Amino acid sequence: MGKRVRSREELLENKEALVQEYNKIHSKSKKLPVLTKKERQALGIGKDQGKAMVSHAKVSSRKAKLVIDLIRGKGIDEAYGILKYTPTEAAAILHKLLKSAEANAVNNNELNRDVLYVSECYANQGATLKRIRARAQGRAFRIRKRTSHITLVLREKV
Repeated sequence: MGKRVRSREELLENKEALVQEYNKIHSKSKKLPVLTKKERQALGIGKDQGKAMVSHAKVSSRKAKLVIDLIRGKGIDEAYGILKYTPTEAAAILHKLLKSAEANAVNNNELNRDVLYVSECYANQGATLKRIRARAQGRAFRIRKRTSHITLVLREKV
């Protein structure tokens, strides 16, 4: 009962309708089925953005979200300035991520750097690494090293 794979010709025939349907905002219960990578490439979905992700970043998602809220919706130059002068470890990780997303947008999708802005940025909770810390009288406590998965998407301002 696998998913039926559509050919490139079938996709290109109905391209406008499919792209319009996927660009609409859907509620969680009425989400469309996920397209395969070949289907997205044939339809050109994702060519209007630069995206970068980091998994298992050594910062908790709560701390990363504080910095993410500062740059969401800002232009790319303003976001670089904010990240440069924010004294947290999450800012350094996000600075690298912003450089990567910018390179993806400019080199892979030929987007104009001057009109890019941070359209989406979010952090999800990653795996928690647990260490054991020896204490007095034979006791031991856990130390939780929290990680997060951070995603950043750049788009052109219209």
